[in-house]
Amino acid sequence: MSVSLSPKAQAPTLAVLFAVVFINLVGFGLVVPLLPFFAQSLQAEPWQITLMFSAYSLGQFFAEPFWGRLSDRIGRKPVLLATLAANAVGYLLLAFAPNIWVAVAVRLFTGLGAGNISTVQGYIADVTPPERRAGRMGMIGAAFGLGFIVGPGLGGLLAQPQMGHVGYQLPIFAASGAAVLAALGVMFFLRESRTKADPAAPRPAFLSGVSFARNDEVISRVLMVSLIYLAGFSAMEAAFGLWAEHRYAWTAREVGLSFMIVGLISAVNQGLVAGRLARRFGEARVLAVGMLLFGLSMVLQVAAPVAWFPAGRIDLGLFSIPVVAGWIIPVIMGIGACGMSLAMPNISSLISRSSPPDRQGAMLGLNMAAGSMARIVGPIVAGALYSAVGPNWPFLIGAVLTVPAAAMAINAGRAVRRRSAQA
Repeated sequence: MSVSLSPKAQAPTLAVLFAVVFINLVGFGLVVPLLPFFAQSLQAEPWQITLMFSAYSLGQFFAEPFWGRLSDRIGRKPVLLATLAANAVGYLLLAFAPNIWVAVAVRLFTGLGAGNISTVQGYIADVTPPERRAGRMGMIGAAFGLGFIVGPGLGGLLAQPQMGHVGYQLPIFAASGAAVLAALGVMFFLRESRTKADPAAPRPAFLSGVSFARNDEVISRVLMVSLIYLAGFSAMEAAFGLWAEHRYAWTAREVGLSFMIVGLISAVNQGLVAGRLARRFGEARVLAVGMLLFGLSMVLQVAAPVAWFPAGRIDLGLFSIPVVAGWIIPVIMGIGACGMSLAMPNISSLISRSSPPDRQGAMLGLNMAAGSMARIVGPIVAGALYSAVGPNWPFLIGAVLTVPAAAMAINAGRAVRRRSAQA
């Protein structure tokens, strides 16, 4: 059962949750853009590099439904503490990984402990009326975006590629410290949003919500959107560092700064735009547009001619600005960031609105499990395509997948309208 918080009490509580999510995502953002270069320092092949991404997602696949259901029973706060502690330990283990296979195993462990996204979403659902959930999910999404502004940029600045493997350890240490700081914030400042369930009550089995989700015409379609879209996104994410190095000779710094730009646009859109658009046009329509914008960005990224955007300087008369090769790519990625920022809050909101109160954590956890399954397959396929067909193919396949994802979002919207008409 949810704990009732007055509107006056909700504001500081949500502010604390926003800060915790931001700090945690700073740590996550520190590491993800650097992973391809960190793995190369361990003499890893492209398929092994993308396997690191899949291993993390495999852990999340099992963890998200477990943590989501557990948070429905024992409360959100202890689950957030446990997962943040696992993040801190996992980053430390990664920093000292002696070879790529140990690094893959550590990423699997970290994924098992990283299933707190559905718990955060469940907390928002606990304290927010249905008509305001898209906006507040967007605010938490903005915290994710802000974390990706600070994290990748800071990671790029802290990385010292000229030092080899050791040069990538400092950003990973910083990520571990951020997880510890977030855990302290939860421990001392976050109020619990649920009462503990009856210990004698039967415990649902792993992925017990599959039957409920399959029979719900809204949730089943939205889960398919998550599965299809995130497979394409994860393929792009896993291959981007290798692609940028191959095409423009980028280092960890340029990759990190590009993700920082993506985070900035995503944060602004999720905090200020996504909720308003959802209230005006409906979550499903906005979700479909987001899918197509993301697909368009990947096509434009591949289509950008290398020779048109070389390194050099922009002359402004009194002074000039240095530019790196491929400077147009972060601009194109900004289009994709607009699409992503419209997608995720509305996916969460549609699932939350269609779930009974005692299944909020389970259904949101099932959504994250679907996303994790996509992130398992996506990087593996990306690594195979990159090595066997060419560097552009992970992006092109991801763009194609956004079309059926948009169609499923439209179908989910029709189901919502049918349900409303029958109510």
